[in-house]
Amino acid sequence: MEGPELLRLWVLAALALGGSQATVLDHHVLPDLRLSAETGAIFVHELERELFLEAFPGSKDDDAPVTFRAHLWDHPDLPRWLRFAQRDPGQPGFLYGCPLAPELGTHSIQVLAYNRHTFATVSQRLLISVTPAPGGDAPFQAEFLVGNRNVEELLPEAAREMFLQASAGVWERGDLHIINVTSALDRGGRVPLPIEGRREGVYVQVGSHSPFSPCLASAVSPQSRSRCHRGQRPLASCYDTFAPHFSIRWCNLTLLQVWPSPTTPGPLWGSGVLEDGGGFEPPTEVVPRELLPGFLVTLLVPLAVAALLCLLLGHLMCCRREGVEKRDLQTSDIQLVHHSSIHGDTRELRLMAGSRDVPRPLSTLPMFNVRTGQRINPMPGPRDGARVPLLPQ
Repeated sequence: MEGPELLRLWVLAALALGGSQATVLDHHVLPDLRLSAETGAIFVHELERELFLEAFPGSKDDDAPVTFRAHLWDHPDLPRWLRFAQRDPGQPGFLYGCPLAPELGTHSIQVLAYNRHTFATVSQRLLISVTPAPGGDAPFQAEFLVGNRNVEELLPEAAREMFLQASAGVWERGDLHIINVTSALDRGGRVPLPIEGRREGVYVQVGSHSPFSPCLASAVSPQSRSRCHRGQRPLASCYDTFAPHFSIRWCNLTLLQVWPSPTTPGPLWGSGVLEDGGGFEPPTEVVPRELLPGFLVTLLVPLAVAALLCLLLGHLMCCRREGVEKRDLQTSDIQLVHHSSIHGDTRELRLMAGSRDVPRPLSTLPMFNVRTGQRINPMPGPRDGARVPLLPQ
């Protein structure tokens, strides 16, 4: 291959590699978005795929999968009151949660979206301002467990409005609002089997300034709880208001009555500068303590207890023995004679067995040297039939 042609190929390869790296590292930043949230009420922000697909540079695929990530600005995690949910890259993402009084202020959230086909990324900064609720927290709160929905199915505004309408038929009041939405998996629920129609389940907390209706009160009565323990439905006449869109598990219904707690005044912080004429008085020295009595008690008491136990054990083992003479006096003569005769006969049999001269069995004698292979006569003597070795020489 000629030199100019080879140089041209090298230039084309470098341009292709540079173009691919530029595509991978291509990043676009959307303008900041300001959002507002109130304490004691659900906050939901939907991350629309279409908005980020339009912002991807050079993207022509409107159905490209998009994956979202969200975290605090310059921090790896989200605030404790905020959660993120996205079922798969083909669906939108949701930021949702219920801020409380300690979360008052502005929270800066960074959202990062990347295209799974081109690996292009788009980021956006969300500024969420948490303000106190005008009417305060709802004193009457009910928590429903919806068994036929996942959490991302109840986060859109249309689904929440439909649930509030069904709750109004049960509560018989109109001033209802959703406080929080929580997946059953976050409350210790099990992951459902991958079967069509199975859902994770969602806990929906609804609040109101009006008391509970008789229908809700009867659903949590002791009679209803006993029926739930027997596997029956509780005593209530308001089941049909949620059907067929929501399957409520009435045995998991929880009613809460929350009253605002009185706030104690905090400490008054000064300027940090001492007043004129005031002097700093350091604390006095600690009075020295006498540690010798405690040391003696700690050391001598265990030693005294150990000495008493040793004396008691020695008395039981040495001073409480009966002895051979006392044992013989308490034993009958017939038993002693029988015992001595057994010992005498055993001793005589052992003496007889040790004094007899019987040759060892041929099977226990060596027939040849294992190391040298030389054959050895195990029974030297006359070659009679009884003493012929098992193996010939």
